[in-house]
Amino acid sequence: MGIKDQFQDKAEQLKEQAQKARAGAQDEASERRQQGEEQARQRAQQGQEQAQDAADDARDRFQN
Repeated sequence: MGIKDQFQDKAEQLKEQAQKARAGAQDEASERRQQGEEQARQRAQQGQEQAQDAADDARDRFQN
């Protein structure tokens, strides 16, 4: 095996490592995005519940 072959093999290994790292980063970014979306939905739901509770309390006060 010549030096040229060794360099080509090493270049191929580095290319594969880079592709794996890129795929891992994309997976992590996707997971973080999904978690962020879920947290946003939960916060929105909590805000809606609080607003509904406040509206119910106000209506109850005016009715009594």
